[in-house]
Amino acid sequence: MAAEPKRRHSKARKRTRRAAISLSVVSLIVCKNCGNKTRPHIACITCGYYHGKATGRQKAIVTKA
Repeated sequence: MAAEPKRRHSKARKRTRRAAISLSVVSLIVCKNCGNKTRPHIACITCGYYHGKATGRQKAIVTKA
């Protein structure tokens, strides 16, 4: 048998608990190589550079032939 609550939690108690589980704003920096915004401590998605070095992790550009 699973544990069951003895009493019902009020709406205010439930909402104050859920207020602490809020989304945080994503911090962005400007890439020094291409100038696009990217997340810190992660290689740039567009050019693939991280701290001035090419990592080879860039988005593949698909061209229609």
